[in-house]
Amino acid sequence: MSYHLIIGDKLYSSWSLRGALALELAGVPYEETLITLNQPDTRKRILEFSATGKVPLLKTEHGVIADSLAIAEYLAERHPEAQLWPADIAARAQARSACAQMHSGFMALRSTMPFDLSRDEALENMPLDVQVDIDRIVALWSECRLAAKEPGPFLFGKPSLADAFFAPVAVRLRTYRVEVPAEAAAYIETIYQWPAFQAWQKAGLAEREG
Repeated sequence: MSYHLIIGDKLYSSWSLRGALALELAGVPYEETLITLNQPDTRKRILEFSATGKVPLLKTEHGVIADSLAIAEYLAERHPEAQLWPADIAARAQARSACAQMHSGFMALRSTMPFDLSRDEALENMPLDVQVDIDRIVALWSECRLAAKEPGPFLFGKPSLADAFFAPVAVRLRTYRVEVPAEAAAYIETIYQWPAFQAWQKAGLAEREG
């Protein structure tokens, strides 16, 4: 089997980060094509791979998989030995619930705090709806830890798809200097010490320097 991941800028594309982390969790080799976003030919270039006009996209032997959540589920099904979801059924249900909430929610945070690996500055004023999103995310992380059946610093003990989906949020909270409870701060540090994330971060910051 072969995989080809089409992504946007590593510096700015949070959804692409999720797809890449899912592949790293699966432990499979893959080819990568990066399409620079917000350029006159960006949409045209993405449409060469898929009709969605969005990234990430995963080319597989079963066709092109669009959307990071679909990519995650596909990889979990194709590589059960990698245990991308928690093994315990209750923990797995909570992990899927958390990813779905992240996938479809927290719009205030997304729009007010765009993903940017190079940022290091707090907002001048924190809008109420963004703070509500942040409080819910912190609570959701605690719920995941309570549901976990394995020890470890990640949401469900060891790295899982839940961490792939919340890594971009951890980045936002750190790069916007958001004050969070100690448990949430420790989890953010766990993401920043995750080798799979560190490789993406290094590449993203190199894009800026280049």
